[in-house]
Parts: sequence; structure tokens; C-alpha cells
Amino acid sequence: MAELHKNLINGEWVGADGVENINPSNIKEVVGVYARATAEDTKQAIAAAKAAFPAWSRSGILERHAILSKASQEILARKAELGELLSREEGKTLPEGIGEVTRAAQIFDFFAGEVLRLAGEVLPSVRPGVGVEITREPIGVIGIITPWNFPIAIPTWKMAPAIAYGNTVVIKPADLVPGSTWAIVDILHRAGLPHGVVNLVMGKGSVVGQTMLESKDVNAISFTGSVGTGKRVAAASIEVGRKFQLEMGGKNPTVVLDDADLKVAVESVAQSAFFSTGQRCTASSRVIVTEGIHDAFVDALCERTKNLRVGDALDKNTEIGPVVDPGQLKQDMDYIAIGQAEGATLRVGGNRVNAPTEGYFLQPTLFTEATNQMRISREEIFGPVASVIRVKNYEEALATANDTEFGLSAGIVTTSLKYATHFKRNAEAGMVMVNVPTAGVDFHVPFGGRKGSSYGSREQGKYAAEFFTVVKTAYTAAG
Repeated sequence: MAELHKNLINGEWVGADGVENINPSNIKEVVGVYARATAEDTKQAIAAAKAAFPAWSRSGILERHAILSKASQEILARKAELGELLSREEGKTLPEGIGEVTRAAQIFDFFAGEVLRLAGEVLPSVRPGVGVEITREPIGVIGIITPWNFPIAIPTWKMAPAIAYGNTVVIKPADLVPGSTWAIVDILHRAGLPHGVVNLVMGKGSVVGQTMLESKDVNAISFTGSVGTGKRVAAASIEVGRKFQLEMGGKNPTVVLDDADLKVAVESVAQSAFFSTGQRCTASSRVIVTEGIHDAFVDALCERTKNLRVGDALDKNTEIGPVVDPGQLKQDMDYIAIGQAEGATLRVGGNRVNAPTEGYFLQPTLFTEATNQMRISREEIFGPVASVIRVKNYEEALATANDTEFGLSAGIVTTSLKYATHFKRNAEAGMVMVNVPTAGVDFHVPFGGRKGSSYGSREQGKYAAEFFTVVKTAYTAAG
């Protein structure tokens, strides 16, 4: 049996019951063995975070800055090693894995700077002789529940601001990818975080996550995951009066207009739909194309899709890695069958891929002649499956793009300043991309959506303060 990677509770590594973490590129390879926390472990972690909060919330800004900076530096120095770990347990290609680790280092570095930029306002009162101060203070214990598709970036962009603003943390990573979060928490622990400031509890959502939801000592929860689980997080949080932040699904459109540069359009859609195996909430799975460019675009996209190289995430020639696990693979295959039954034309892909190792490999799949009423156009598939919808003009394209219950990311490919400007203003999405892929955002700007995709304030950048702090207004009479 491989070494057991334990949970971190109140500064101590604890746990006995371990589960193997399997490589989706080679299911015979065990990435590592990771402890599973019990409900009692989770309660102890929450208690430790609660006990650590008073001192950490009043800690000096140089202490916080130094710890976050040290973590950033180690992550960046180990980006090749950590990127390989990420790719082995999640399945995205090694360049993507290293890129995600680099982003995590940048996030920690950014929030190390934010610690030194904590600011408020001083305003005059309407009453003579009275001054008003407006400040932001930490909330308390933050529960963090993260998904499997970005196993380093998402835990980082939640933990870093939580710590920076003086909160304490209990984090539960996705059961499929505990290794990446374990590595980041280990780095933070060794960077000098006081005991109890960050607590790691790996395990089942039905045990660990449910215990977090039921606890009145968890003052806020930041969640990224499925719509169904997000609704349960919301309901449980409302019950106890807890602040909550939800990032959930997407059914993101990319509009391609007649005036688009064909090469730019094809590459933008291919990257948006298929890279990271389509397992991104910002992936574009609805490609809405005006009829003047439709046929040429489809032919070119089909050719690009056919030539995408699927294989082991660590192979330098691989462009598309495996699907994360058999459950997700079955879901992808089920939706491919649904698309065919609905009458869409399967132009490329749709089959498993044989490889030297046994893994969850799937051909990138492209449907054409789809409609926006089909299930493959309405429901999030979360795999390398995209549908092309033909429309007459820009006006129909915009209406089709907005005809969804989701609103995370939306893209347009056009050389028209008029249409680009109009789309940026009228696309019903939290993030809009013009002539760039829908998936791919910077670490220092806000991330989040509208409608059924998100609830609460934005993540990342200085906007993270909206969730991880509470505003206080103080009045002082000057004698």
C-alpha cells in the first residue's frame, strides 16, 4: 500500500482510512492513497477553524503577506511536479496542468499583495463633529467545497482570499482529485500558517459536505459544482442564516458571424469546446453560426476536430486527455446517443478511443444541424461534445445565445466593431469573449455568471473581498 496522505486538522495530519486515487489515462496506475474524513473529523476541523479565527483575524498584514508569498514561490518552483500530479489525477494534458499550477502561484501572489492594500473609507457625517469610517472585516469560518475539473486553481482562488482577509478555512476537495488540494494545503501548512487556519477534510460529500452544511459554526460557504448540489448548499445555508456563494453550470454559446476570420473562428471554437476534454464550466458547447459562413466553417471545424490527438495526459503529443472517470464517460456517451435520437447530425467523433493504456478516452464529438430546443443544446454535458446551430443573422444568433437558463460565458467571432460592441452589452452572461475562446480567464479579474450559473458576488481579483469580508460602519464624535 502506498503512503497514506492524511487530513489536516488543527495543524495535525490525521486519518487512517484511505482510498486509492486512480489515473484516468491509465486506470491500473494509483496516483496516491488519500484519507477519508468522518463526520466527527469534519466537526473537529470546524471547531479548530473557529478557535483559530480570533487570533488570525487580528494578525498582522506582514504575517499574512509573508505566508501567501512563500506559498506562491514554492508552487511556482514546483510547477512541473505539481502539474504532472494534476494531469495524472484529473486527466488534462501536461501543458494544461502546468498552466493551472502557474495560475495558482499567481493567485497567491496577487492576494499577498491585496493583504497590503486593505483599505476603507473615511467620510464626513451629516452631523457636525461626527466622523464616519467604513471598513471591511473577516467573516469567520469559511467552508469551501470544490469540483474536480480545476483541482488546483479553484481551491486556490477560494483559499487565498479567505486567508488574506483574515478568515479561517475548512476545505473539502472533490473526491476524485484529492491530491492537488492536499499538495497546496501542505505548502500552506509549511509556509507557517498557524494551526487551525486551514483545515483539509477529504472524503464523500454525503459525509464531509453534509456535516459542513449542517454546522452553525460555518459562517460562509463558497461552492463550485453541479446545479443540484448548489441548490442544496443554498437551502441549507438559508436555514442557518449563512452567507453563500455558488458557481454552477454553463451552456455557453459561441456566435460565429459571416464576417468572421475563418481561422480565428475554428481555433476559438475548437479550444472552447474540446480542450481540457470539454470539462470546463466555461466550455462552449453551443456554436451558433450564421448561414453565410456556416458550411465553410463546419467543414473547417470538422477537419480540425478529426485531427485532434487524444491520448495519455502526459504524452507530449496529446491535445485532448481522457474523461475524468467512468461515470462522466457514461454521461458523455448517453448525451451522444440523445443527440442522435433527437435528429442532430453526428459529423465527427462519438466513439471511445483505443490507446496503449486502458483509460477513459473519448473522441471529440461534433453535431451539426442541431436546434436550440434539443437536450444537447439545453443541458450541460461536461465533456468534449459540441453542437452547431444554424441561424439567419446576428439578431437571431443573439436571441439563440441568450435562450438558456445559464449565463456564465458567451463568445462571438466577428470583425465588426458594431456587432462586437452590441454583443458585449446584450449577451446575458457574466463574461463575454470577442475573438477569443470562452474558456480561459485571467487571475486578477472577476469570475462569475448570471442566471442559473452563479449566485452571489464574484470570485477572483479585488472583487473577492465582496464575499470574504463584511462591511462595518463606525461613527465617532470628536469630543
